[in-house]
Amino acid sequence: MSEQPLLNVSNDLSLGRVEIAPEVIEVIAGIAATEVKGLYAMRGTFASGVAERLGKQTHSKGIKVELTDDGITIDVYCILDFGISIPKVAQSLQTTIRQSLKTMTQLDIAEINIHVVGINMDEKEQQAKHNE
Repeated sequence: MSEQPLLNVSNDLSLGRVEIAPEVIEVIAGIAATEVKGLYAMRGTFASGVAERLGKQTHSKGIKVELTDDGITIDVYCILDFGISIPKVAQSLQTTIRQSLKTMTQLDIAEINIHVVGINMDEKEQQAKHNE
């Protein structure tokens, strides 16, 4: 995990500070992304693949959060289903992630970049075999 600073989300310091770790933003974004129709999977790392095989689900898989001078930038690396409109699913991912983060954290996100790294062809192959 990267050693990024915590995000301060409260302006009223009378009761104390409220801070959110970037890893929490990754998890929220990852869960929100799984709700979008047309998303097959999120791209993970070797470590997240091993963890999932051992029974631990990694909700932040495929999500990268960066804190920049311009604000919070989120990169989403995903695999989509074959036959869907990539621009529509990408826009739906951006909207769903932005709304979830705004509702849960009150943070404004500068950018949500969607990187389509693959297309799931399984369904098309199964239909072709079924039609033979």
